[in-house]
Amino acid sequence: MQDFDWKKTYADRIGTATEAMRFIKPGNSIFIGTGCGQPQYLVDALVFHSRDVYDARIIHLLTMGSAPYVDEKFRDRFKTNSFFVADNVRHALENGIGDYTPIFLSDIPREFETGRIPIDVALVSVSPPDRSGLCSFGVSVDIVKSAVANAKYVIAQVNANMPRTMGDSFVHVNNIDMLVSHDEPMITVPPIELDETLHRIGQNIARLVEDGSTIECGIGRIPQAMAECLCDKKELGIHTEMFGDWIMDLIECGAITGSKKTINRGKIVASFCMGSQRLYEYVNENPLFDFRPTEYVNDPFVISRHDKMVGINVALEVDLTGQVCSDSLGYQFYSGIGGQVDFIRGAARSRGGKAIIAMPSTADNGEISRIVSHLTEGAGVVTTRGDVHYVVTEYGIAYLHGKSIRERVLSLVNIAHPKFRNELIEAAKTQRYLPADQIELAWEQVRYPEELEKYDTLKDGTQIFFRPVKPTDEPALAEMLYSLSSQSVHTRYFTHTMTFPHQAVQKLTNVDYVNDLAIVGAVPGPAGEELVAIAQYFLDPKSQRAEIAFLVQDEWQEKGMGSFLMDYLARIARQRGVRRFYARVLPVNKSMLTVFHNSGYSVQTEFDGEAYDIQLDIEGGKE
Repeated sequence: MQDFDWKKTYADRIGTATEAMRFIKPGNSIFIGTGCGQPQYLVDALVFHSRDVYDARIIHLLTMGSAPYVDEKFRDRFKTNSFFVADNVRHALENGIGDYTPIFLSDIPREFETGRIPIDVALVSVSPPDRSGLCSFGVSVDIVKSAVANAKYVIAQVNANMPRTMGDSFVHVNNIDMLVSHDEPMITVPPIELDETLHRIGQNIARLVEDGSTIECGIGRIPQAMAECLCDKKELGIHTEMFGDWIMDLIECGAITGSKKTINRGKIVASFCMGSQRLYEYVNENPLFDFRPTEYVNDPFVISRHDKMVGINVALEVDLTGQVCSDSLGYQFYSGIGGQVDFIRGAARSRGGKAIIAMPSTADNGEISRIVSHLTEGAGVVTTRGDVHYVVTEYGIAYLHGKSIRERVLSLVNIAHPKFRNELIEAAKTQRYLPADQIELAWEQVRYPEELEKYDTLKDGTQIFFRPVKPTDEPALAEMLYSLSSQSVHTRYFTHTMTFPHQAVQKLTNVDYVNDLAIVGAVPGPAGEELVAIAQYFLDPKSQRAEIAFLVQDEWQEKGMGSFLMDYLARIARQRGVRRFYARVLPVNKSMLTVFHNSGYSVQTEFDGEAYDIQLDIEGGKE
């Protein structure tokens, strides 16, 4: 490339910016290249030479450079229409200068092709042509390739600093009407400092990503936080509309290999990237990267062909029924639909796929909840309540797909910021989403103890996830209770028949985690986690004595579950200063009696003719 004089070879295609702008006429529709591939020199020339241009329509997806054409003084010359609202044009929409087209990213190329969105002139940036006359669209292939293919006149800024990316990322000089040679630094996006909230969101997302998954994620705070938590994953693949610097760290630590991808195995498929100069040098002529246009990358059917496809997108707010707003703050258009729905639907239809919406639980320095009783007036629904699957905040994961409104409300309240939870519960009661007797806790004082979550293996080799109970466990716990045999009901509740209504079960799932604690054993099920065991203690703070109770689903008995829960609950209680456990056990409940007597703690037993009163001295430790 260095000793190839492309300017001499393609001299008949070369012109100046001034000459190129003469082809722009009043009323033209002008496309401007995307993201960090924006042709800044051509944009400046467009504005500088616009004195004879009126009512020209600027079209773009997302531009990261300056946007001088939205200045008030050019109101009569340019009308801007954005498919995604970036910082540089947001004020123009607020002032009525610009416009916004809400559209799925995968649909835009078809609009160009059919002429429903006509393009008279395309201003794009490319790498220098090679000996075969091929220029690369570099860091932005996305809708740029389609815009060039369907424009009446194509003006390309040839920038030697534009990386030459591999894949379906090339255009021949014969399809470019004028090459304007001008080298300028690439637009870069600075790294973002992560706080504890973002780190916890990243950790929660990582819990959903299995080894061998293919991931879609973009640029910004949440992708960066997620990437830091995926370093211990294995054989990940990437199929994403865009990426940032986070991708280099995951490649270099060995997490990304692409070896398990169902299609495009071994390749990182994307349509554009935005990041540092190091990133641009990294993708330059790197065969690991396969840049392709939007109509391929964002096609939900292509996305769904990847097994274990994980689509991760962000939201501005989510209402209690699961409606997701991602493009507006009330009546103010803030961003765009982008590829969210493309990947939500594609990932949802993938075998083993997961569609994720992630966001901090609050905005405006914690003053506003992003989980809301109803969307802000004017806010638009991007992802419908029928499409939403996972919602993730720093407080956990809510799985909504196939869930009732009541189940959705409880799940979303559980991952909202604690100071807004009772407010959301009250609103849900008013809206008849929750029953009037739904328990409200002092959430600002109640902290879910994540540190008590752990995986363990039973004696038959089965892995169980043990964790504190959550309010959202009510349906699953009720299902477990109703699945018990009459014998199990009798040994636990001293009766052969018993009902488990909402009023009773919710008392078991709404605890303060201090005086009342319950640990559940969970396994994967068709509808999410399935509960198979629960161990509880109810503390008398004055005496530091706690009543304990255990319940294991019939098919999970005789596997060592009771012994594990006994040992784990006792260790937790001892660390918290609890002195003694006590329980009342029927003589027929021999397995529970065995658990107590084999616990290693000092046990005192009294029989009153009906049941045994058991006391365990846990303060002194095991004998």
